[in-house]
Amino acid sequence: MNTAELLIRCLENEGVRYIFGLPGEENLHVLEALKDSSIEFITTRHEQGAAFMADVYGRLTGQAGVCLSTLGPGATNLMTGVADANLDGAPLIAITGQVGTDRMHIESHQYLDLVAMFSPVTKWSEQIVRPGITPELVRRAFKIAQTEKPGAVHIDLPENIAAMPVAGEALSKGDLEKTYASFRSIERAAETIAQANNPLILVGNGAIRDRASEAVTEFATKLNIPVANTFMGKGVIPYTHPLALWAVGLQLRDYISCGFDRADLVIAIGYDLIEYSPKRWNPDGKIPVVHIAGTHAEIDSSYIPAAEVVGDISDSLSEIVQRVDRSGKPEPYALELRDDIRADYEQYANDTEFPIKPQKLIYDLRQVMGEEDIVVCDVGAHKMWMARHYHCDRPNTCLISNGFAAMGIAIPGAIAAKLVAPQQNVVAVTGDGGFMMNCQELETALRIGTAFVTIIFNDGGYGLIEWKQYNQFGKSSFVKFTNPDFVKLAESMGLKGYRVESTADFIPTLKTALAQSVPAVIDCAVDYRENLRFTQKAGELSCAI
Repeated sequence: MNTAELLIRCLENEGVRYIFGLPGEENLHVLEALKDSSIEFITTRHEQGAAFMADVYGRLTGQAGVCLSTLGPGATNLMTGVADANLDGAPLIAITGQVGTDRMHIESHQYLDLVAMFSPVTKWSEQIVRPGITPELVRRAFKIAQTEKPGAVHIDLPENIAAMPVAGEALSKGDLEKTYASFRSIERAAETIAQANNPLILVGNGAIRDRASEAVTEFATKLNIPVANTFMGKGVIPYTHPLALWAVGLQLRDYISCGFDRADLVIAIGYDLIEYSPKRWNPDGKIPVVHIAGTHAEIDSSYIPAAEVVGDISDSLSEIVQRVDRSGKPEPYALELRDDIRADYEQYANDTEFPIKPQKLIYDLRQVMGEEDIVVCDVGAHKMWMARHYHCDRPNTCLISNGFAAMGIAIPGAIAAKLVAPQQNVVAVTGDGGFMMNCQELETALRIGTAFVTIIFNDGGYGLIEWKQYNQFGKSSFVKFTNPDFVKLAESMGLKGYRVESTADFIPTLKTALAQSVPAVIDCAVDYRENLRFTQKAGELSCAI
């Protein structure tokens, strides 16, 4: 057995089902070892796509997704997806090939210090310098990647080390025990919540990672406290729940901003500051905060917890709710916002204008998708609308990257989602800019049999940047481009291609596309004049409560 073969045995022991990546000269021994492995190697068309697939796989399963590249340009291509997983809190293992250790002391073809390069974008970056350390290094890598807060880990394997003979075996994984909050912190949180008259719950992706959806819903219901979720916290509480105030996180004021204006306590559950800075909803740091999460609170002048409850979220919420008496408290004022929020959402139900408004497109998408179907959203102007208008009954049914927020994630992410949930409908929602960044992975999707639908919000430009330019300067520049014929492009790849010609076409077209046995692409012209209309509306928003 050589080191590469031992590495693969260690990955099998960790329960790895897929490795996403590209072949290269320096990872040939790893590829050879995979021939007889239970792990399926999925050859992608770009290393960034491979990393995004591992990223989304990790986010959906809680088990580290694995991606592989060669050295040099292969490794640098991998970095965007690795960084995305790290800042989004998705467990990921990135493995890179490398020159032999006998070449590292001199200038050498394609050689970069990959351990140093990946260090700033991972939780840990290390090289296998001796064959015998492989089991320890792999076990440590997975433990670090999957421990709260999850993230990316990098393993570098020089080609001469990969070929060296070695004796050894994978280490036992053991059981990772849950940690529980101290009773002192629970008592303090309960006391703070009991005293508040207008509390508001802000729930984030940490609650999804901790599988705490049921506990959050029960906590909010028993204490009668309204709930807003971050972009990455969608579905923690069903959007149909009477206490759900839907998503918060836009940089502009929205109805939910009025809720924060009047809150005398924010109960942050699994909230990641990286998603939506507390300086936007608590600029002066005057709103008291109860922090309930699996890790300690970050340091921020606008986020200084009055109580910090660190441990298993479900257990913490169960303990707190038993100690809180909110009898005699006024009806939650923030619930008065719900009628306005829902009315704003429903006003697009019968809109027929074309090009289709983003709100209408998303409204109709929601009508077609089932409760457990999965949408993977790319980054761009459509992301803002998806965050605001696509609502979820279940966690992990609308995936939005809002930590690193990298364009190009939707299509490779949808491949991973379909591998994880083959029986569910999967839709990649992307702009024409994001589509062209990783559309080559549609060939990967066809080849491995992952049939999903890609919806392109087509506006002929980088719509989000144009939106920001108009907000700041009153005009735009350098954001427009031309596109290929997306229908012909899809068909040339052996996919199904559709073009929406009227607003009424969208739902039947989507249903047809979802019924196909191959990936499908829907080109939909979108009216992004709604962006500036929303800016004006946000500027005129007054809080009636």
